[in-house]
Amino acid sequence: MQHNIIQSQFISKNCLVCGVDNAFGLKTRFFETANGELVAVFSTMKEHQSYPGMTHGGISATILDETIGRAIMLTCPQTFGVTLELTVRYRKPVPLGEELKAVGRIVSDNGRIFEGSGELYLPDGEVAATATGKYMKRRLDQITDAEFTSRQWFADPQPVPEQITIRE
Repeated sequence: MQHNIIQSQFISKNCLVCGVDNAFGLKTRFFETANGELVAVFSTMKEHQSYPGMTHGGISATILDETIGRAIMLTCPQTFGVTLELTVRYRKPVPLGEELKAVGRIVSDNGRIFEGSGELYLPDGEVAATATGKYMKRRLDQITDAEFTSRQWFADPQPVPEQITIRE
């Protein structure tokens, strides 16, 4: 499955998911695709372990929640999805220390409330977990202050790939 990338999304300093300065964070990069989906690329560490060598299910839920919630930025810039409901289905164990990908999309948008779905992919292309969720739209200025947006929310400085492939 080939995803043509349009641009990367902003990241922050301390977020568990995208924070570049969070020692225990996932340091996830988010990429908007030409077909209106969001692709997350990240790796887990030993600090994210559950059973030996496996990522904790809560981390899988976290990445899916963030990816689906951020997908609203494709149509509503500077808007986040604040989670109202999230359902996760776990299918396969998620290994530690390997590059993983998640894909999220909006499936319905009803003004203030939207719904989305997403998948967490293993390196071999198998789906490790799926999620559906319901979110409330909140502008960045409704959930944080100007100090955050000026000092901690910034463009991803790494190069943007033209394509991201998820093995099938």
